Amino acid sequence: MQPVPLEPVNAVVPPTLLQFDPREAPFVDGSDGLPAVSPAQLTAQALRARFSAPPAWTPELRREPRMVDRAPAQAAVLVPIVQRPQGATVLLTERTTHLSNHSGQVAFPGGRVDPEDANIAAAALREAWEEVGLSAQFIEVLGSLPTYTTVTSFIVTPVVALVQPDFELTINPYEVAQAFEVPLAWLMDPANHRRHTVSAVDGRKREWYSMPYQDGPDERFVWGATAGMLRNLYRFLAA
Repeated sequence: MQPVPLEPVNAVVPPTLLQFDPREAPFVDGSDGLPAVSPAQLTAQALRARFSAPPAWTPELRREPRMVDRAPAQAAVLVPIVQRPQGATVLLTERTTHLSNHSGQVAFPGGRVDPEDANIAAAALREAWEEVGLSAQFIEVLGSLPTYTTVTSFIVTPVVALVQPDFELTINPYEVAQAFEVPLAWLMDPANHRRHTVSAVDGRKREWYSMPYQDGPDERFVWGATAGMLRNLYRFLAA
């Protein structure tokens, strides 16, 4: 399955990808009869153990159909799992509406890997600091998931990390409208996953996951690449 992207980096996305509202696209239940990851597997100790000795598993989503003619580029996103006393959450961002690409969409902190970055994890940490002011002193990197290649040829590595909850964010107002958290247990329950399909104006079929989370009066519409990487995290933890 090849989902429609939510780019974590700046890129020009073809108009054919933007001529529909993903919230209104037809969908089916994405649970596929799969069980939720148990709370015992979502503790800090269990997550450390899983990444230190990964199981045999297969990511569900790896590559989207290429839609632009550009050389591949490496990118990294941070998947920040905040260790709240009431249960772990995932820190996500909403991009500002004035941006020319993916305005108003939900994303992980992240972006292109710079030549100065020591490695992929360093790039993810740098981007988290630049976008939301999340300091590395609160972050414990656990490991990474397989790369996820977007339609704009960004090869994205999700870097998964535990985050201590006593951080204070400083939002970069140019890139990020707000930051929010979604319970990890909710995201790791396939009962909350939807699988969408739509035919674009170029005649090609687009398929992707969404995870619309009701946060009080606000719906946090997690979809595309962000939802795809979370689906892979589910497969990894459930294996």
